[in-house]
Amino acid sequence: MNSFYSHHAQAQVRWQDLPGKGDPVVFIHGLGCASSYEYPRVVADPAFGGRRAILIDLPGCGYSERPASFSYRTSDQASVVVELLDHLQLTALWLYGHSMGGSIAIEVAAMIPERVRALAVSEPNFYRGGGAFSREIAAQAEADFVTCGYAVMLAKEKTPWAGSLQSDAPWAVWRGAKSLVDGIEPSWMALFTQFPHPRTLIFGALSLPDQGAQDVYDQGIDVRIIPQAGHSMSWEQPAALAQALAAFISELE
Repeated sequence: MNSFYSHHAQAQVRWQDLPGKGDPVVFIHGLGCASSYEYPRVVADPAFGGRRAILIDLPGCGYSERPASFSYRTSDQASVVVELLDHLQLTALWLYGHSMGGSIAIEVAAMIPERVRALAVSEPNFYRGGGAFSREIAAQAEADFVTCGYAVMLAKEKTPWAGSLQSDAPWAVWRGAKSLVDGIEPSWMALFTQFPHPRTLIFGALSLPDQGAQDVYDQGIDVRIIPQAGHSMSWEQPAALAQALAAFISELE
């Protein structure tokens, strides 16, 4: 596990740099998750093709520090990711983000389009309003969620998500959820469709139908479906996700 000090977050941010071939694939995780928890099985799969992978734990999540003063909004998390990419002196990379991490990846790509060879996102938030989890969280006051709601959510959660959720700061989870509900302008959908390099949307078959996926498809942008998977595709079908990412990259090399 590597570490650097983010001046933007005023915290130590940690990541794994897993050796492999080619320009690295940078992974950004979703709400209540951590790349160190979510993606090792994906990048270790033979279908991933032995590519170099950088797994970022965003501030407030996983092994990274959890400053109480940070906003945890998607735009500020995107700035931290760019700060890390600058620290690593990466001038060419493949970018992947899931759920909230997909929204963050879209913002990162818009900030440094000349360095992102291609953008892949899976089930991101394209529009303001949030998803089921983020709406439930943001409907509570931050203080109430931190003192009570977070523990209640953890006690009810029986999926693998509980393993990473319990490692994240409750204030980071709440502020991230509120950011998704609030949205940005222009929208994540607008930034995604305007990105000047190749991009793809990955969706779990069990998550369909979905309006965002339909909107992307209607604009003629590549959409890839993971069979027998829902929103948590990295846990449900890690080999299929590895294959989808590797295929997308291979088509462009």
